[in-house]
Amino acid sequence: MGVATAAVAAAALAMSGVPAVGARAAAPSVAQQSGQSSTTAGISDSRQAAFAEAAREYAVPLPVLLGVSYLETRWDAHRGRPSMAGGYGPMHLTDLAAATAQGGTPAPGDRGDPARPGAARTPSGPAFRTVDLAARLTGVGKATLRTDPAANIRGGAAVLAEYQRRLGGAGATDPGDWYGAVAAYSGATEQSAARAFADDVYAQIRTGASRATDDGHRVTLAPTTVRADRTWLRKLDLRRAPKAAAAPECPADLGCEWIPAPYEEFGDGDYGNHDLADRPNSQKVRYIVIHSTEGSYAGTINLVQDPTYVSWHYTLRDSDGHIAQHVLTKDVAWHAGNWYVNAKSIGLEHEGYAARGDWFTEVMYRNSASLVRYLAAKYDIPLDRQHILGHDNVPGITPANVAGMHWDPGPYWDWNHYFELLGAPFTQNSTSAGGVVTIKPDPATNRPVFTHCEDQPGPPSEGRPRRCRAWPSSAVLLHTEPNQGAPLLRDVDSNPPDGVSTTNVADIGSRVSAGQQYAVAEVRGDWTAIWYLGQKGWFFNPADAPRAVWTKATLVKPKQGRDSVQIYGRAYPEATAYPPDVPVQPLVPLSYTWPAGQKYVLGMQAEAEYYRAVTFDPADHQVIRGELRYYQVQFGHRIGYVLADDVDLVTPAG
Repeated sequence: MGVATAAVAAAALAMSGVPAVGARAAAPSVAQQSGQSSTTAGISDSRQAAFAEAAREYAVPLPVLLGVSYLETRWDAHRGRPSMAGGYGPMHLTDLAAATAQGGTPAPGDRGDPARPGAARTPSGPAFRTVDLAARLTGVGKATLRTDPAANIRGGAAVLAEYQRRLGGAGATDPGDWYGAVAAYSGATEQSAARAFADDVYAQIRTGASRATDDGHRVTLAPTTVRADRTWLRKLDLRRAPKAAAAPECPADLGCEWIPAPYEEFGDGDYGNHDLADRPNSQKVRYIVIHSTEGSYAGTINLVQDPTYVSWHYTLRDSDGHIAQHVLTKDVAWHAGNWYVNAKSIGLEHEGYAARGDWFTEVMYRNSASLVRYLAAKYDIPLDRQHILGHDNVPGITPANVAGMHWDPGPYWDWNHYFELLGAPFTQNSTSAGGVVTIKPDPATNRPVFTHCEDQPGPPSEGRPRRCRAWPSSAVLLHTEPNQGAPLLRDVDSNPPDGVSTTNVADIGSRVSAGQQYAVAEVRGDWTAIWYLGQKGWFFNPADAPRAVWTKATLVKPKQGRDSVQIYGRAYPEATAYPPDVPVQPLVPLSYTWPAGQKYVLGMQAEAEYYRAVTFDPADHQVIRGELRYYQVQFGHRIGYVLADDVDLVTPAG
């Protein structure tokens, strides 16, 4: 998951907008609320009136309407922009098809295998199109429901009232008797997730809240004594989570829980939301991929339990580092947007926001590192940046897919600290100023100012979206010449059509990150140049405040006599390796050029394999292996694959 350059990747606010359990912002006390006026300079109370009017029109208890909206969006409108799940407005009415049409990437793209039925299909279950129901109930157009906050609130009230009517509770005036309708509004297909959402809503109703929204409206939910009647939940007839097939795969002291992702068919040969496998017996697990959720923990848990959505193996909560496992590590989750990587990886979603430099918590870093150490030992995965990837390091499978790849966990994830916690810190192991560098900026002094953070998801509690600040960062920008005013490098696939890279926080086209290793092209005073995407990229690297350390590593260069070699986004077998009944997956090179004379750091020898899994029955799944040999290299910000027959290895001296 995580953010995409043009997103699901789903999430402008948060996946479902539900604040993290245990991380809810403290609501003001009754005394504090009584000391506030309903309007202050520059702040309007018209949204409060919209809630009251909608509650009256559809006979929804006002605390219920306010409580649901608060848990979804904290009453914010988000300037009509959709969330990760395609939710709009204060009531988070969903229209994922519209959100995708506006430039988002449909969630199934995270599987990264176009061969699967429905691979390009946008999830269309009821949870992803509540705006349709709201339009039918109110007579208001869907575009208006998405963009007009007052209409959106009215639509949400109508949907809640309809859920209550279907449950046989129409006319109920006690807020506690709306528990079933509130649970249904979550969109959850599994009972425990719906119950968790409803319990959070009622806890908020009891506590109360008051805040100014992102567009300047004061809204107040007065603390209300209420007894939630959970018996209504049974009438929803939701799926119960099966008992865990085994204890969570996790260090015992972390107290992980099992919240399974569903493995279900849903017609037209399609199914979700992961694939059964037998790793490492069927294939080696080569990677662990670090993601940020771009939404709340509760919303993330909600989504992974939807069979029409995608999946990942673990979710980590920011407030206390709590870990939930969803997919067994022997099975393949759909999380990285590249099927070759998915088939060989384990995905970890961390509650947080890639465009917010102060989000990720220490307890989450520490628990994540404990989990990764455990998984790396279990699957014999080296603890380095060639195997422990960010989602932003995963390549697109073809040139057309690169621009839509995700960029989380972003430039503010502290890779230096994370690898120290892993027990594998980035160190200098060469005294020569040349050869190879490991990027290692000091976050205390490395504070590049990116742009457009306000256009990326952030926590509902922040109110008005925040601009980028000079936050500590693991990232270093590359220039075409050794001076800060020189242009950035070009990335023809990430930034089509002209390849121009920018300082946009989501643009990884001319950016390196802590722990990544690159061949040195030139050193000139305080500046160091590396080979990057077929170009020479310069970064400021003074001796008194270095951004990198000298390293020994095996390099890869084009064979003698070759003008250039091609880079691939996946290491698939040759055509002759496929059985007659299996369509050949084409070897499509990316658009980059690797000219003669340039070297890149070897990550590993990569197996030429394709995990054919396009049916629900795992008996039909098979691993197709070829004779081709590939090397993984650190070619740009993302890794890439090159045919071994096209290159030579250069072993480090000494």
